[in-house]
Amino acid sequence: MTVDEDLRKEAKKRVEKRRDLGTHVVVFTVMNAMFVGLWALTGGGYFWPAWIIGFWGVGLIMNVWDVYFRRPVTEHDIEQEMKRIQR
Repeated sequence: MTVDEDLRKEAKKRVEKRRDLGTHVVVFTVMNAMFVGLWALTGGGYFWPAWIIGFWGVGLIMNVWDVYFRRPVTEHDIEQEMKRIQR
């Protein structure tokens, strides 16, 4: 592969991850709104949707971290790890 092909492949992967995150946010919002609506329609009381929102929210936060804050592995990273192993 050429450098341009590698760059294109990485760019495509990042665009797909951002789009997947957008889908995740929409599904999270719609589904949790439905759970809250169901909770309200059944008389309220103990707010059980908080458990779903909380645990799913952790997954959503991890997805955001993966898309926006986790950097790709570089040759420098690999070389540094190889040096650590050799010590």
